[in-house]
Amino acid sequence: MNEPFVDDRPRPKPPVHEIGQDLATLSLAELDERVAALTAEIERLKAARTRKEASRNAADSVFKL
Repeated sequence: MNEPFVDDRPRPKPPVHEIGQDLATLSLAELDERVAALTAEIERLKAARTRKEASRNAADSVFKL
């Protein structure tokens, strides 16, 4: 029987780390995992910034007066 109010959709995973989160309850391994995740995210952000900067510089050189 199909229950009308049962939600079988998969739930999104919670983020690995939330900015400002209390760190007192985390183990050393959990802290290391979060540092690694945040380091990877920083690298991803830097790469995106580099690509955007290159795109903007290319556009600037085309439209330079």
